Amino acid sequence: MMAPKLIEASPKSGQIGIVHLGLGAFHRAHQAVYLERYRQRSGDGEWGVCSANLRSSVGLVDGLRAAGHHYHVAEYADSKNITLREIGVIEEALFSGRDADGRWSRDREALLARMASVDTRIVTLTVTEKGYFLNPASGELRVDDPMIIGDIASPQQPRTAPGLIVEALVRRQEAGIAPFTVLSCDNMPDNGKRTRQAVVQLAEQRDAELASWIANKVAFPSSMVDRIVPAMTDADFERLAALGVTDPNAVVCEAFSQWVVEDHFPLGRPSWEAEEVEMVADVAPFETMKLRMLNGSHSLLAYLGALAGIETVYDGINHDELRALLRRYMLEEAAPTLEMPEGIDLEAYADSLLARFANDSLRHRLQQIAMDGSQKLPQRWLSGALKRSAAGQSSPCVALGVAAWIRYTAGQDLQGNSYPVDDPLAKRFAELHQRHGRDPSTLVAAYLAMDDVVPNALAQDEAFAQEVLAAYQALSHGGLSETLAAL
Repeated sequence: MMAPKLIEASPKSGQIGIVHLGLGAFHRAHQAVYLERYRQRSGDGEWGVCSANLRSSVGLVDGLRAAGHHYHVAEYADSKNITLREIGVIEEALFSGRDADGRWSRDREALLARMASVDTRIVTLTVTEKGYFLNPASGELRVDDPMIIGDIASPQQPRTAPGLIVEALVRRQEAGIAPFTVLSCDNMPDNGKRTRQAVVQLAEQRDAELASWIANKVAFPSSMVDRIVPAMTDADFERLAALGVTDPNAVVCEAFSQWVVEDHFPLGRPSWEAEEVEMVADVAPFETMKLRMLNGSHSLLAYLGALAGIETVYDGINHDELRALLRRYMLEEAAPTLEMPEGIDLEAYADSLLARFANDSLRHRLQQIAMDGSQKLPQRWLSGALKRSAAGQSSPCVALGVAAWIRYTAGQDLQGNSYPVDDPLAKRFAELHQRHGRDPSTLVAAYLAMDDVVPNALAQDEAFAQEVLAAYQALSHGGLSETLAAL
């Protein structure tokens, strides 16, 4: 295969205007790409990025440093149409997590200093839903979480993203520097409001006046992000090597990309609209559309597919019954709950999503999508199902999804193959299956009673509960094909 043309990175500027928390693949393939394209076309070097890894691996940070903070992004329209980009907009990489020896935050003080700097005007985040430490059902800060307890006890040595933001804002306030804008780029409804909730409620534990100052002075715009970025595999690195790219920090993603951002940046921002970022007054309709239709479909495919031993989204979408289920879910259960601006064709959007899922160049593992279900499902499925329940409407596709999720959390697929359950509540799930695994009715009831995941009003909908139980029993006894045929 002939290597595609490489789009080289723009020159380093040495200027940092944005600090990003969450140096993962999605940030490197989405926000950093928009900023790289903007820098290349405008020549504006003010908006370099300091990206910080808050998790338990220092390898990526050290790898980027060794590469001069350059890496590659391979954008696949399909297996034969590929764009290779070299990204250089990250000017600095820091580590503020726990290292292999259990020690915290090698670069924490450097990160706080960077966030408190007058040059930093925007702080962005991709820390996943669980990185905000919010109760998925109520939206309240989990003040009983050990990480949050640590930040309350030692606020000047924060370990969490909300804690880092609070401490950096304190330092700016004390220095007379205007607060930066906080922009969440995570898949959560009202992600700006939720970020504000986490930060303000944590600040309240420290000082009521500080919390009031943050609530009144700090901008928390919401955003909607969309690009499929699978976790890298050995096969991905081999494909890139065949294209002439040997880069341990590289990322593979689809060609499609979308970013919708509420335009509220008191200290200024890049001219993102020049790179087709949609700057809007209210991102909520777009955010909810994506969460319920794209992410909701992904989760439906993940739990049902993983139980059947299906490995990737591509494999799952080529299963005719699963593809039909996703289209039915999107058009009959998700789309009717949405309130979109005039001109948005939701049927066309559903069809475009199915086409994206069928991209033969991406190996997006269902087990990756299935992670952290307790944090994801309230906004992807349950909020829509609750809206339908209040209107006296059923949600059989969501009920099947919830049943599949419950069955998935047993840690064993329908063929008896085991896998790890990666979720903040994994220990609780294991205990529930140990206690109730032989009695589906009590098991389902115990899951629906988890009020930090399932809204009370939906849990009390007897018809919905019965649909979940029936779907759970069908999956357990008849397998995937029989269950889908019956639905």
